[in-house]
Amino acid sequence: MTLLFAFDMDEVIYDYDWRRRMAGLSTLTGLPVDELRARWWTHPEGEMKAEAGGWRTGDEYLAAVNSTLGIDVPGDAWLAARRDAMAPRPAVIAAIERAKQLGEVTMLTNNGAFIGENLHRLVPEVAELFGDGLRATAYYGARKPDPAVFRALLAAYDRAPEDVFFADDLTENVAGAASVGITAHHYTDAERLLEAIEDFASARV
Repeated sequence: MTLLFAFDMDEVIYDYDWRRRMAGLSTLTGLPVDELRARWWTHPEGEMKAEAGGWRTGDEYLAAVNSTLGIDVPGDAWLAARRDAMAPRPAVIAAIERAKQLGEVTMLTNNGAFIGENLHRLVPEVAELFGDGLRATAYYGARKPDPAVFRALLAAYDRAPEDVFFADDLTENVAGAASVGITAHHYTDAERLLEAIEDFASARV
């Protein structure tokens, strides 16, 4: 069985400055950051619902967020604000390249359908590396740390838990993966990530 290596995006593969993103969106929409967050990003019927697959397509997501915020911002502008807040981590990308030599790689990021459908535009540095493995949690209908998203990952890739490695910077997400039997690594730096990848692969030989 080919090993599967799954990686979180924000604060693992990419630096992510959410404050910078919110400031950009505030300028774009004319809404204060606190209001943006209260209406959508921290509201249980907003971004968290989207990350769990509440809107199955990017168009549905955009319609919902624009309606909720009372604005009409095009998708390209949303993406530009997101990309502006991201910066790749070359050493982590190198570790993922090594993982791909050892098996198959996929991304598992808490995001809605719109971001999921446009990950290739947001992460051009790794788009070819991941191929069709660029996936947001909305694809699976649940969000981390819910064990359901990890069970859906296993089903989608037809893998047994012992053949899957997952890395995330949040301990609760690591625990969610471990709860279904996946080898879960708490990301702290690229060097330890590479060591964990090598250790996992050697143990599965």
